[in-house]
Amino acid sequence: MIGAQQVVERALAEASRLGGADETIVLVTDRADASLRWAGNSMTTNGESRSRNTTVVSIVRRGSESHVGSVRSSEVDPATIAALVASSQEAARSAPAARDGAPLLSSGDAPPDWDAPLPVTGADVFGSVADGLVRGFRGRAQLYGYARHILETTFVATSGGLRRRFTQPTGSVEINAKRDGASAWVGVSTPDYVEVPVDSMLDELETRLGWARRTVELPAGRYETILPPSTVADLMIYMSWAMDGRGAQEGRTVFSAPGGGTRVGEKLTDLPLTLYSDPFAEGLACTPFVATATSSARVSVFDNGMDINRVDWISDGAINALAYPRAAAAEFDTVPSVPADNLLMTGGEAGLADMIARTERGLLLSTLWYIRTVDPAVLLLTGLTRDGVYLIEDGEVTAAVNNFRFNESPLDVLRRATEAGVSEATLPREWGDWATRAAMPTLRIPDFHMSSVSQAQ
Repeated sequence: MIGAQQVVERALAEASRLGGADETIVLVTDRADASLRWAGNSMTTNGESRSRNTTVVSIVRRGSESHVGSVRSSEVDPATIAALVASSQEAARSAPAARDGAPLLSSGDAPPDWDAPLPVTGADVFGSVADGLVRGFRGRAQLYGYARHILETTFVATSGGLRRRFTQPTGSVEINAKRDGASAWVGVSTPDYVEVPVDSMLDELETRLGWARRTVELPAGRYETILPPSTVADLMIYMSWAMDGRGAQEGRTVFSAPGGGTRVGEKLTDLPLTLYSDPFAEGLACTPFVATATSSARVSVFDNGMDINRVDWISDGAINALAYPRAAAAEFDTVPSVPADNLLMTGGEAGLADMIARTERGLLLSTLWYIRTVDPAVLLLTGLTRDGVYLIEDGEVTAAVNNFRFNESPLDVLRRATEAGVSEATLPREWGDWATRAAMPTLRIPDFHMSSVSQAQ
């Protein structure tokens, strides 16, 4: 297997030789993956893998129109490069005109680390996590879970001379504890496994299992509910996926204004909440440039290599920005804004314990699961609670309660929130396989809608 850099240059050279496209973009991602699993207080499996994905994007210009063909392959044999390029050029020649056509970006010399060796990971990265888990295996609870660590190095190059490279570390640890019919879950994200707080995670699980020694059955209804950072992340991530400017401008999303235009500038809450993405956020850093094999409402293949900056999507409680690739920004006379692969919210100061202490009667909702869209026009979501809904009475958690199905819109959650806690790095339960880089506050919702009782365990 040849190096990723060589794949890039060979693909570009082959595109030039064939001459079937006016411009070419090549993206190569090399991935090193390590995982660790445990069940029933015993380590079960660990594994390591290496993989590569190569995408060739061919662009055919016909007057003012641009036609795009994007073909991806996981083959590592260099003999397949020529066929991959040819397939991409053929796809471009037969494709309809792209709505997001724009000039490609170009740059000078390759970055200094372009030819540097690729970093790798392995099962040994889990050493301290495994040691902590072994201590936990001696307890009464049965522990189950999964840890993973991924290093993805992405190379982006164009026939116009652009060269960019970035290594994205991604890691997470999820632990589920079961005892006497009760179940609890905790999870954390980590880029490097230098400090994973396994002991404190196990302590939190023990606390939650202790709360579940008493159980209470509650009917469906609206309850004052405290949403910890993980649950807030699941809701805000889903909302961020709907924050594209074109859809709002065309009247197709919850961010469309009545009568036309968008709802940018609309005040959602008097709480000083700011929701933003930033590729340089401390501890949650991510790829600082566009690297995409296909276009969507939020990103464009024509923007490959473009710098990604911090964007405040909600600022001081008001909708502040929507996502616009360059072509859409030009069409709607606004500035380009591209989401980074993280999401953060700030604006509160309270601690979770203090918020619980100020609750006369309500619910603590630890995790969400199986979130789906009910009505995209208002971004109404439904989903389930899982592994821990707890009753708060007179400032203390007194019992575990049954699971529910909920129906809520993230925008309405922000509108009705009456208190926000301090922002904390968190792992979303539902979206943790795709979106590990998040920091969110705890939110208090006075009337969170538990639409029905769920039999889920």
